[in-house]
Amino acid sequence: MLATALAVAAAFLLNRLLRQPRYSARRLSPETIVNYEPPEEDEEPSPEQLSRFIVERAEEIHRTLLESPDELQVEMCALGYRACVEDMITLTHRVNEELREAGPLRRARLNASKRRAADALYRVRQELPPSALRATRQQQ
Repeated sequence: MLATALAVAAAFLLNRLLRQPRYSARRLSPETIVNYEPPEEDEEPSPEQLSRFIVERAEEIHRTLLESPDELQVEMCALGYRACVEDMITLTHRVNEELREAGPLRRARLNASKRRAADALYRVRQELPPSALRATRQQQ
């Protein structure tokens, strides 16, 4: 019993040790680096993933706006907000398409992801100065 527990503990520690970057770099060879192919990104993100992207970007914009940014940062935040709004439109279309065939649990998840993204954008909109969005509209 004790021998089994020691063997399991030793295996766990050895596995943990070998996963450290200094050991994993030694296992790389030039052939594996040259032959590396990144995973295909042809498929579009799911509504949940798109919602997560919107929320992450909106939170970053919100954090930047709370740090009393200069004029350039406010303009960049306005551009980021605009991109998030465009993604929100895409998210709304995808959610509406999936709602037709979704069951009750999937509907709840889709609506929750859409609501999270909308709430994040609302918080950013509250922090953006009104002049920031007007300037963005004039540029187009």
